[in-house]
Amino acid sequence: MTTNARPHCWLYVFLIGGVLLGSPLRAPANESSAVILFADDFTRALEQWSVEQMPGGRTAVQQGSLIIEDAGGTTVWFRPRLVAPVEISYEVEVIFRGGAHDRLSDLNCFWMAQDPTQATDALPAGRSGRFKDYDNLLTYYVGYGGNNNSTTRFRRYDGTSERPLLPAHDLRVSSFLLIPNHVYHIKLIAQNGLVEFWRDGEKIFSHRDPQPLSSGYFGFRTVRSHLVIKKFIVRRL
Repeated sequence: MTTNARPHCWLYVFLIGGVLLGSPLRAPANESSAVILFADDFTRALEQWSVEQMPGGRTAVQQGSLIIEDAGGTTVWFRPRLVAPVEISYEVEVIFRGGAHDRLSDLNCFWMAQDPTQATDALPAGRSGRFKDYDNLLTYYVGYGGNNNSTTRFRRYDGTSERPLLPAHDLRVSSFLLIPNHVYHIKLIAQNGLVEFWRDGEKIFSHRDPQPLSSGYFGFRTVRSHLVIKKFIVRRL
């Protein structure tokens, strides 16, 4: 793991009265914009993250980025518990330049995740990184460019091994699949039962959950790929 001692330049535009990295931010009383709860510009170690990774992979902070190079499955959990209504945003690139872990597939994520066998405020950590280990979660999940970049899917895990999938949430046309070495701007929403996944300003999935997951944890997820992640922000809507 490496860190970078440069000033947290990009975060300065988000300061409201002055805060430390990762500290809750509160807008002035007359400010109508969303409140920034957490942020990470990845110039420190992985202190806000819990890594679950199969052998052969590497996860590190390097030069203002979270780097995931995966061989058999990785989930990187954000440690703070999130409570809806929230918006999660970040930039991410799937590296495809001939490296050992470069594969155009699996730009995935969990949000509002809970393990029903644990306390609601317990980080659902302690797994191996294998995908099947996460079947028992209650969570929202998007597998963007999964199955060797042939599918993009949204699921609402129900705590069983079923991984329910609605036909409208199974996208297979090229406009919803991955582009190599493209910096994606991802936004996730959980608000009053409304769940959304946005990519580059375009809403890809929108779902009304009759039994909304109102709190839980966020995690980056991938398998056999090379991700570079920047500018992670959680806002209170």
